[in-house]
Amino acid sequence: MSIPTTTLPSGDELPVVGKGTYELESDAVKTPVETALETGYTHVDTAEGYMNEASLGEVLTDHDRGDIFLTSKVLPKHLNYESVIEAAKSTLADLGTDYLDLYLIHWPNPAISVRETMDAMATLKSQGLVRNVGVSNFDRYQLSAAQHVSSVPIAVNQIEFHPYFQRPDLVEYCRDNDIVIEAAAPLARTDVLDDPTIQELAEKYERTPAQIVLRWAVEKDVVVLPRSKSREHIEENIALFEFELEAADHARIDDLDRDEPVYDDRARSWDDDVWGMAE
Repeated sequence: MSIPTTTLPSGDELPVVGKGTYELESDAVKTPVETALETGYTHVDTAEGYMNEASLGEVLTDHDRGDIFLTSKVLPKHLNYESVIEAAKSTLADLGTDYLDLYLIHWPNPAISVRETMDAMATLKSQGLVRNVGVSNFDRYQLSAAQHVSSVPIAVNQIEFHPYFQRPDLVEYCRDNDIVIEAAAPLARTDVLDDPTIQELAEKYERTPAQIVLRWAVEKDVVVLPRSKSREHIEENIALFEFELEAADHARIDDLDRDEPVYDDRARSWDDDVWGMAE
């Protein structure tokens, strides 16, 4: 199976379906990723905060590195210049690779200058340790600021995006600035799967509710990163290219927008150690 790709500013091709690994800590990541690679996935998304990079590296040793588009992310507490460099090198060592295809700032951190962070990302790119740089969970304002001070293109913004949280202003900004949108939690962590409209469309197309939702996102030129554990779901989540949604049905899913996130509500505690701002 050949997965369609979208082209990054560097010219690199990013597969539009990837294997998400959030909440697959340590060895729990091995079987799902191995299954995904056997099934035809060529895009794997991880992060230092997922605590699975060393185990993932063990899986990747059995595969041709050049066949896999590999993404990781740096924690917000590591966004000062030296820490970005150190975190990237640690990630590379754990994954057993010489480079990342894409390296993202996992969350913005208001305590650290975004200019300093982007300077470090540019250094990593110039050294060949990462091929593309991007951000994750940046809103329009934060993304605009990062672009303003970055000497390298911001290729990707990985955000919460699904039928209940469609973020049209942010999506439009990314489109206008040649920034690829990746959907974290593309199924709203399963919340949308019981929606009556999704259920009805799944029956109409003889597809699973997850396939309907993922197909809708792909038709919007959004890269999807579903995090499934079972072989059945992993196989289903990549089988998106044998059908298309009719325009009216696509529009019905558009109409489900509630501006309702499942995780990115911005009302968080800054005391968590992940931010590096705990007292």
